[in-house]
Amino acid sequence: MSTYDKDDDIEFDFFDEPETVEATQRRRLPRLELPGGGGRGGGERPPRPPVRTPTGFVPLARLVGLIAIAIVVVVALVFWIGACQGKSKHDEYASYAQKVKVIATADTKLGNTFASELADAHKVSDLQTKLQQYAQAEQQEYTQAQQIRAPGPLREIHQNLVNAIELRYKGLTGLGDVLSTPDATASKNQTATTERLVAQGELLTASDVVWEQLYQQPATQELKNQGVTGVVIPGSTFIANTDTISSRAFPIYLGNLAGASTSGSASGKHGDGLVGVRVNPQGTDLSTSTATTVKVSADLSFLATVEDSGSFQEVNVPVTLTIEIGTGHSIKKVEHISSIQPGLRQTVTFNGFQLPTSAFGNPAKVKVVVGAVSGETNLSNNAATYPVFFTLSSP
Repeated sequence: MSTYDKDDDIEFDFFDEPETVEATQRRRLPRLELPGGGGRGGGERPPRPPVRTPTGFVPLARLVGLIAIAIVVVVALVFWIGACQGKSKHDEYASYAQKVKVIATADTKLGNTFASELADAHKVSDLQTKLQQYAQAEQQEYTQAQQIRAPGPLREIHQNLVNAIELRYKGLTGLGDVLSTPDATASKNQTATTERLVAQGELLTASDVVWEQLYQQPATQELKNQGVTGVVIPGSTFIANTDTISSRAFPIYLGNLAGASTSGSASGKHGDGLVGVRVNPQGTDLSTSTATTVKVSADLSFLATVEDSGSFQEVNVPVTLTIEIGTGHSIKKVEHISSIQPGLRQTVTFNGFQLPTSAFGNPAKVKVVVGAVSGETNLSNNAATYPVFFTLSSP
């Protein structure tokens, strides 16, 4: 064996040192072996993979865009839902007010009919029948009012509307019960009967107070709190003139029912007089000496109060209201009092005015004349003229 051959068995330990990190990383990359041999010195180097651009920015941009679109959609949806809810709320309150208006109109009309019938009645049985019919009508209105579904914030307030109608039913029923008492119209029982009738009549006037103070005004305020505009809570007045059910009026009615004569000859004392004029809805009494500022709105009305200053019942009394504008233009309306008892008062309402633009900012006059009745000789209190200034009512 030669010396060279023996040297082949020699191991050199210093070649077994651990590889550096750099060498390890280089060796981790697999080398593509090409056919025909391949080492570091032979063959073509394999193509490197294409350099890829960072891909994180594109998805991020897309995500931001989607978020922006989602925000726009959500905001639009919120506004759309809010608009729908606002319209739905307005429609709900408007529908409710319309249902109440039907009852309010019917009750006001029934109250006027009741006052006329009370003044004109001359037979107890006929008046009792009428009162029973009126009470039944109020009972139906009561049931109808209970069936109305008020919007949530108005449910408790709506109960006062129901209470007002119940008072009207009880008052009409009570008047009929008093008149059904034997000898109710007898002169010896007149004082006691009058007191009982007045007590029942007070239920009717109380119903007007409950309707206005405990229902209409709170309900109107609640609409403002809810931001609902363009909806009007209707009012209803059953007794337009409280004098028709006063302690002064009932003895006259009882006299009529007992058969006392209410007619007179032309030579007797006849006459009517104008008591005053009030403008609504502002609730201001006109003055003959000082100009009154009249706020004009869609529900502008003038209420003329007339008193029977004679000794007999008067019928079909004409009342004329004329608005005189400085430009020579005038508006004239005529209403009639079907009947009025001696010593009592009746109120006539004028409304539905269409004032020209020239009426605003210029002096104007409201003149009211109560027509003379047959046999009337004193006409000094039949007419009055009231200076006014018309201005638009604030919204």
